Amino acid sequence: MTVLTAALYKFVELPDFAELQAPLLACCESHAVKGTLLLAPEGINGTIAGSPQGIYAVLAFLRCDPRLSTLDHKEAPTDKLPFYRMKVRLKREIVTLGVPDLHPALMAGRYVKPAHWNQLLQDPDIVLVDTRNDYEVSIGTFTGAVNPGTSSFSELPDWVEREMCEGGKLAMVDGRKPKVAMFCTGGIRCEKSTALLRSHGFDEVYHLEGGILKYLETVPVELSRWQGECFVFDERVAVGHGLSAGHYTLCRSCRDPLSDQDRASPLFELGVSCAHCHAATSEQQKQGYRERQRQVELADARQQAHIGVSQGAHSDVRSSDTS
Repeated sequence: MTVLTAALYKFVELPDFAELQAPLLACCESHAVKGTLLLAPEGINGTIAGSPQGIYAVLAFLRCDPRLSTLDHKEAPTDKLPFYRMKVRLKREIVTLGVPDLHPALMAGRYVKPAHWNQLLQDPDIVLVDTRNDYEVSIGTFTGAVNPGTSSFSELPDWVEREMCEGGKLAMVDGRKPKVAMFCTGGIRCEKSTALLRSHGFDEVYHLEGGILKYLETVPVELSRWQGECFVFDERVAVGHGLSAGHYTLCRSCRDPLSDQDRASPLFELGVSCAHCHAATSEQQKQGYRERQRQVELADARQQAHIGVSQGAHSDVRSSDTS
């Protein structure tokens, strides 16, 4: 069966977001669609996967709501389901920044289409900021990008305030705030991060429309300024140009992406630990992970899914502040 993965988000006022949870979950389950969707007063965000017919049925269901009629999505085929279950979660924010009274629908920076992104980056006065987390940046980013070194998106406001001080990346030059270009996986974090900068008085703020994923999908590799792979919040772990599957796997203990070199480390044990987390877990925890890995292998041998399908079950994939 052909499997289609669809990433989607939209900032829109949804005061009745809690009432949308049950019918949306029922629609996804009735079409055998799996993944995670987040609902909040500020909109919807998430990634789902299933048959093309199932995905398009869920998208049609969402777009029947007039507030979501212009909902955009990005899709890519894959050879197997990248999720084990379907969850529809209620949240305070569809991507957590923790800054009150920030309205991305009204305050976000200027969109730049992927076809024009390279031209923007040729401007020597542009400060290029990767708004993703450090573990994402570690496997790929744009040439010349600043890495804030955050472990979660909610740390970005503190980084911005520090870098606005004298000598910082975002400090004023000759009495003017710099021009800033920001990017993220699918575009959603940049809606908020550019709005954050504008709330601090930055006038020239740009962000990559559709995010890294749209850039990798549409810009030819020979013209690309992207180096490495792009971390994604599902079982694919990472993708490259053309959104082809990457070469990373996921550590099931710390959820960090692992390269071939990482897996060659003597501290790597499949399903148990890697060099990043080996020292941070006890032997008792490792024994628990070993038992889980044994159950996974037994389920694979029986061609059964080890992970349950109920919404309340624990996920093995790092919770996303995604896209």
